[in-house]
Amino acid sequence: MTAEPSALASKGRTPTVIRVLVLATFVVILNETIMINAIPRLMADLEVTERAAQWVSTAFMLTMAAVIPTTGWFLQRVTTRQAYTAAMAVFLAGTALSAVAPSFVVLLLGRIIQAGGTAVMMPLLMTTLMTVVPEHDRGRVMGNVTLAISVAPALGPVLSGVVLQVGSWRWLFVLVLPIAAVITWLGLRRLEDIGEPQAGVIDTASVALAALGFGGLVFGLSRFESGDFTSPALMIAAGSAFIAVFVFRQLRLQRTGTPLLDLRVLQSATYAKALVLMSVAFMAMLGSMILLPLYLQNLRGLSPLQTGLLVMPGGLAMGLLGPTVGRLFDRFGGRVLVVPGSIGIAMALAGFTRISMTMPYWQLLALHVLLMVSLAATFTPVFTLGLGALPQQLYSHGSSMLGTLQQVAAAFGTALVVTVMSTRSTTLLAEGADSVAADLDGMRLAFLISAGLALIMVAMAMLLPSRTATAEAVADHEAAAPELLES
Repeated sequence: MTAEPSALASKGRTPTVIRVLVLATFVVILNETIMINAIPRLMADLEVTERAAQWVSTAFMLTMAAVIPTTGWFLQRVTTRQAYTAAMAVFLAGTALSAVAPSFVVLLLGRIIQAGGTAVMMPLLMTTLMTVVPEHDRGRVMGNVTLAISVAPALGPVLSGVVLQVGSWRWLFVLVLPIAAVITWLGLRRLEDIGEPQAGVIDTASVALAALGFGGLVFGLSRFESGDFTSPALMIAAGSAFIAVFVFRQLRLQRTGTPLLDLRVLQSATYAKALVLMSVAFMAMLGSMILLPLYLQNLRGLSPLQTGLLVMPGGLAMGLLGPTVGRLFDRFGGRVLVVPGSIGIAMALAGFTRISMTMPYWQLLALHVLLMVSLAATFTPVFTLGLGALPQQLYSHGSSMLGTLQQVAAAFGTALVVTVMSTRSTTLLAEGADSVAADLDGMRLAFLISAGLALIMVAMAMLLPSRTATAEAVADHEAAAPELLES
């Protein structure tokens, strides 16, 4: 999928292809977190244990982690319309199957199919954006993309809380189905193919290694929530070993064939720094998404709907600020946004270390809004700087690696906060502390660790350039791209 950023985009207007892909990506990514509040209903309706019911979210995340590494290769081999059609058709099939699932096994299968379609959409959106939008206008357009890739996961639990107040868990799929179908139809009417697909044979060994490696790593990290540390540690070790073999094979294929995931994207220092910064940012966001509901529901006694409404302003602020952040990036560059944004993230997480049974809700709301606004100020510039530092031929692979590490970072962030919280709480309980006091102290420590990690973001932000290059340097970079790919 290669093309010049030409007639498809004009300054001040978002190309139709991007509008359609943003809308579709929002709908499919929303489903990654939409089942979080439905666990009790599934346990009662389908007669499964809590650990089994958790698989409706875990399986989705595992499938994403296993499939996304293949999308860089896939997007270079098909047209834009073919990739969109395949992704949305698979997503629709999984949604329909989940809605009518007669048993938990069928529901789980439907969620896996859903995730297979979702895994293609974000890399497709990011690759197409970088291809059709000129460098001087990417920040503004990328700001709109923030709504899909960042706000959708945050709004999933809110929307599911509202739906579950009045209906069955099946309505979480029934309501999505016609919306996704209309978006699919609209996309097939309006989408244009971007560039020409390239010929190439997929390396099946790399596919297997990616699935076992990234899937095993994410699965091991997700199992830390169970409190059993031995089995997850073994899974993480096995997943890491498969990833090491996967990396070795890709390096060899870069010399002798076509790699599944081109690791030459890491030769760009700006992209590598952006990758680290984005991974820590997603850890912070997902960690807070786990800790805050536990605090508000288990300790403060709020319902899932009340919890969702409390955190909704932060998610909305993040989405609404996306276009503004993008325009500021186009005008002033990335550092003036990323540095304050990363500092804001650290400050918000540090503020959450002060949680108590009497902390006013307006303070919690203010801290959460600060966190979301700071993430908004960070995501758009970092995405744009990181991918913009790559030659055009590597956009799809850069998007694929970014999406893969987002899944790993989300799993790692969740495992980290849950492990820290539960370990601290268990230690205090053994020492005779009150259960509420022990849980609060565990959560405070988890937020403190997250705030400490956020300092890594501040360091990376200081090292990022304000812009990837001037227009002349971009032209020189693209002219030199063939030599980079042949080296």
